[in-house]
Amino acid sequence: MSMLNLLPVLLVCQFIGKQISKEHGINTKGFYEGDNPLQTQLLNIYYKEGQSDQYVPRAILTDLETGTLDKIRRSPYGSLFPSENFVFGQTGAGNNWARGYYTEGAELIDSVMDVIRKEAESCDALQGFQLTHSLGGGTGSGMGSLMLTKLREEYDEQFISTYSVLPSPKVSATVVEPYNAALSIQVLVDYSDLCFTLDNEALYDICLHAGLGRKPTFGDLNCLTTAAIAGTTCSLRFPRQLNGDLRKMTEMVFPRMNFLVFGFAPMTSLLKKDICTLTVPELTQQAFDANNLMCAADPRQGKYLACAMSFRGKMSSKEVDDEILNMVNANKNWIPNDLKASICEVPPVGMNMSSLVIGNSTCVKEPFLRILDQFKTLFHHKAFLHWYTGEGMDEMEFEFAEANLNDLVAEYQLYEDAVAEYQQYQDAKRG
Repeated sequence: MSMLNLLPVLLVCQFIGKQISKEHGINTKGFYEGDNPLQTQLLNIYYKEGQSDQYVPRAILTDLETGTLDKIRRSPYGSLFPSENFVFGQTGAGNNWARGYYTEGAELIDSVMDVIRKEAESCDALQGFQLTHSLGGGTGSGMGSLMLTKLREEYDEQFISTYSVLPSPKVSATVVEPYNAALSIQVLVDYSDLCFTLDNEALYDICLHAGLGRKPTFGDLNCLTTAAIAGTTCSLRFPRQLNGDLRKMTEMVFPRMNFLVFGFAPMTSLLKKDICTLTVPELTQQAFDANNLMCAADPRQGKYLACAMSFRGKMSSKEVDDEILNMVNANKNWIPNDLKASICEVPPVGMNMSSLVIGNSTCVKEPFLRILDQFKTLFHHKAFLHWYTGEGMDEMEFEFAEANLNDLVAEYQLYEDAVAEYQQYQDAKRG
């Protein structure tokens, strides 16, 4: 079983380079130097073995500009990735979804798909693809959407998950980000099996309140993003006491509502690099805390339609089961009865224990509403529309994107109301 990763270059150093390679004991040259047999049992999921016992990541890096290529090659882990898996354009997308989807991205997509086919053929049992992208820029949104449609056309039976970063004015001043995000969301609804939703607004606020003593940087935001990705993929990468994989997470999604949110603990250890030991109850409480949610929303104002927790480190499975039961009983109004849990004995790098909550919550409609309001403000005045129509887009596509986002928010609201009514019925029945 293998997973093929399609990554933007700015995240790859921290995800596969610093995070995943260190967790598996892989050094900067691709050689194993770990001391835990659990590190190598499922190493072939994300790595293939090359010459002289050297491990090569199953990853493809693509961008529409060349500037980021040099950053990767100059990095300590740059030599891990084969040069043929870097697929770059020359002109960039200029923060324009249409350029990434219709013009510049369309010229590069055949080269990307050729590399994808080559990597897919080298897998013994390909389980699926993981696409990591931002919805604010032109490449991540436009070309990411195009890549998603091409993957679904060619690999219809394979599992496709995405790690999609929602834009925020707190992080970027690009005025057309709502256009790019709304146009991408409708593609994610139709073509991805799971969409792990990260929100730059929430990531910025988490870093701001972590007491770093400085303004958060993109490196800080990427640190949180890679921790979330590593937490969701550890079920694939390591043996577990209570096992699960990404395909089992499809039980958490509903038709069109395939957007999942994260909560991580301990957040302070992650950002300040301080090692602190927490108990299982503390890890659970912190992971469910609204301030630790990597999406600018309050889960207490919504309803969890499905939920799972992933614990990492050495702990008792009975203690985990007891704490999960206590959490469900104490929060019956917003946590479902089928809260699942899994345990991985290998902790994240620099930590003794950690926890990650993954939920399909109706609160995810809050960042969608924020993007929708920003989109309507721009579209009402036809602001910057000529940038998109000049690349071959039709104005009707913007109307379809707005209608699709409105429908998505309405569907989450419908499920939230239905869960609330059911809980009221159950309370009355017990009373």
